[in-house]
Amino acid sequence: MKFLNRVALLLYNGWSIFWFVGIYLVLFPFIFVTIQRKSWHPIGHKLTQFWSYLLFFVIGKKIRVRREFEMNPIGTYVFVANHFSYLDIASGMGIFNNYFGFVGKSSVKKIPLIGYMFYKLHIMVDRSDKNSRSSSLNRGIKSLKAGKSVFIMPEGGIISKNIPQMAYPFKDGAFLMAIENKVPIVPITFLNNYKIMPGVKLNWGTPEVVIHAPISTENKTKGDIDSLKEEVFQIIQNTLDKTA
Repeated sequence: MKFLNRVALLLYNGWSIFWFVGIYLVLFPFIFVTIQRKSWHPIGHKLTQFWSYLLFFVIGKKIRVRREFEMNPIGTYVFVANHFSYLDIASGMGIFNNYFGFVGKSSVKKIPLIGYMFYKLHIMVDRSDKNSRSSSLNRGIKSLKAGKSVFIMPEGGIISKNIPQMAYPFKDGAFLMAIENKVPIVPITFLNNYKIMPGVKLNWGTPEVVIHAPISTENKTKGDIDSLKEEVFQIIQNTLDKTA
C-alpha cells in the first residue's frame, strides 16, 4: 500500500508540475505585455491571480479560506503571514482580489519567466544587503502611498527550526510600512501548507488559510512597532497552535 501511495504521489507531482508550467506558459505572453507599463501592472497582477486560481483548481487543491472580516477589494492593507512552505506564495496570490505586491527574496528573479514577472510586479530584497533592505522598505512605502497593498512574510524566509512554531521575532519592515502610511495590518495564517508541501514535493491535502481581522495603525507611531509585532505574532501563532 505504501508503495502504491508513493507511485500515486509521484504521478500527482508530475501532473501538478505540468499544469504549473503549462498554465503559466499560456498566460505569460499576456502577462509580459501588461507588465511593460506601470499603468498596466494591475492587469498583469490579475492574470497572475487567475493563474493561481486555475492552478489550484486543476490540481484539486482549491484553497479553503476562513475570513474574519469583509475585505474591501479596493482597500489598501499590509498583509502579514507565516512562512513555512514554498506553497505559501502561490496560495497568497489566490486568496483575495486586492492589488498587492509581495516582498520576496531577490533569488526569485533567477527562475525563468516567473522571475521576470516577480521582478516587474513585486518587491525584491536581498536580506544580506543593507542597501537592498532599505530600498525595498522605501518601495513598499511608496506602493502603499499609491494605493497598492503589500504582502510580507516577516520571519525573513523559511527559517523556523521548529515548524509550526514561527521564527521569533518578526522583522520590522511590514510594521514600519503600515505605520508610515496609517494602513491596517491584516494577519494571515497558512494553516497546513507546510504539511502539503514540506519541501519541493506535494503531498495530499487541501490548503487552508485564515484571513484575520485587521489591526488599525491609525494612532500608532514607530514606538509601537514592538507591540504590534507581538500582537500579530500571537494572533498567527495561536491559530497555528490550535490546528497543529
